[in-house]
Amino acid sequence: MNMPTPAPVAAQVSALEFPCTFPIKIMGRTQDGFAQSVVEVVRRHAPDFDAATLEMRSSSAGNYLSVTATVNATSREQLDDLYRELVAHPMVAMVL
Repeated sequence: MNMPTPAPVAAQVSALEFPCTFPIKIMGRTQDGFAQSVVEVVRRHAPDFDAATLEMRSSSAGNYLSVTATVNATSREQLDDLYRELVAHPMVAMVL
């Protein structure tokens, strides 16, 4: 059975209207420098990001850290580029 090929991300219709505030949740193992590394990546794509607004939560066992960065998104391309760099980062386990 042939499955239809999905449209490229850029061709998909976005329900977002830009500019908008957009939360990105990043998870990784609890280790020194994780939150700072996330902030550095986020600031490369959203220079106006305020690190003081970063929300952090540890897992119940303390092995993982979840950080939420809420950015002022200006385009789908900006969000896609940010997501790609975060996913490729060696300290990041998952990005939502």
